[in-house]
Order: sequence, then structure tokens, then C-alpha cells
Amino acid sequence: MIQKYGRTFAFGVAAGVTRAVYAGLRRRPRDERWERTNHAGRTVDLYAGPAVAAGTVLGAVPAGGRGAAVLAGVVAGACGAYDDHRGDHRRGFRAHLGALRDGEVTSGAVKLFGIGAAGLAAGALLKERPVDQVLAGVVIAGTAHLVNLVDVRPGRAVLAVLGLGAPGLLRGPLAAAPMGAAAAVAADDLGERTLLGDAGAHALGAVLGTAVAATNGRLGLAAHAAGLVAAAVYGDEVSRRVAGSPA
Repeated sequence: MIQKYGRTFAFGVAAGVTRAVYAGLRRRPRDERWERTNHAGRTVDLYAGPAVAAGTVLGAVPAGGRGAAVLAGVVAGACGAYDDHRGDHRRGFRAHLGALRDGEVTSGAVKLFGIGAAGLAAGALLKERPVDQVLAGVVIAGTAHLVNLVDVRPGRAVLAVLGLGAPGLLRGPLAAAPMGAAAAVAADDLGERTLLGDAGAHALGAVLGTAVAATNGRLGLAAHAAGLVAAAVYGDEVSRRVAGSPA
């Protein structure tokens, strides 16, 4: 019963905060720094990103996400926001790591190491044994990357979060927070009025990954980590090919 109402409350807090922040940001005067051109050539705003990040993190608190989920969500959202506004559109880990070898710290490198470190720190808060802590960190950072990876068309990231989070709801309330935040902006995202951006996608994924890590033992963590690493490698290869293809 406690878990049932914990899920409902976490979902409601996340959705309510997300809608309130999103509505507040949209009432601001037009600011081109918060506008982007989407895949279809339409001008959309980035306001869903900070709104979703705020809703996800605050929704995680009543769901028992103090510490690990809050840390992962805040850092992932902040690193994503930095990339949204400072990114140079280089694609793939290889490009960013190559630039780092040449002494250039790209926004992608900030995300890679920042979210990775936050994932490991959150994993250390969730698990006791070092092996489990590392696996949990991989799951948290990997899920943050996965949600951002699928955010290439309207609604894909929010639908991914809703689909991936549903099984987690059966085992614990924490997954309700990213689901509530995603649901709150789903119509606007699908309607091509806004974008999650890296801030929103990474925050959603980090807290969702924390929910997955919190409800799995070593075998489950290892299976999830292996799948996420494989998805990251495949996504990096696809990004590299897209970046190298002619316009």
C-alpha cells in the first residue's frame, strides 16, 4: 500500500513540477538562445529540458530517491544543459575523446566524464560491494546516454522512458518520477512545440537508471550494463557514420 501511494505521489509531483516550470518558462519573452530547429525544419523551444530535469529530481525525493537519484539527476541534467548551450555538434564518443587527446575539452567530454562520475557516485550510495557499485554506475550513466541517444525525433525519448519505466514501477516507486515528468511534456514533444534537449533526456535517463540499479542484484545489473554498453557502442558507430555522410 505504501509503495502504491508512493508511486502515485512521485508521479504526481514530477508531473506537476514539470508542467509548472515548463509553463513558467514559456511565458518568458522570446529568447533565441532557447530555440532550435528540429529535424523537420520547425522552430521549437528547449524549455522542456530544464522543466523535465526539475520535475524528475523533485519527484524522486518522495519516491525514496534521496541521495543517489538526486545526485545522478542533477549532474546529468546540468551536463546536458551545458551541451545544449555550449555544444559544437560533434557526434560520437570517438570525436570527443579525440579532441580531448589534442587538449580540447568539448561539451561531449564534459557529459561523458561528468555523468560517468555521477553514476559511479550514485552507485556507491546504492550498493555495498565494489563490483555492484561499479555495475550500478554503468547502468545509471548508460541509461542516461541511452535516453539521449533515442531523442532524435519527436516523442521518442518520452515514449522510451514510459516504456522502460513501467516494469520498474512493479518493483519500486522511483521509476514513477521520470515517468511523470516525461508524461507531462509528451503532448508538446510529440506536437513539435518543444525539445527535451540533452538536459531533459539525460536527467530522465539518469533517474530511470537509478531506479533500475536500485531494484536489481548483481546478475541483473550485469545484464543491464552489458546491454547498455552494447547500445552505446552501436550508437557511437551510427553517430560517426551520420557525421561522416555527405549533407
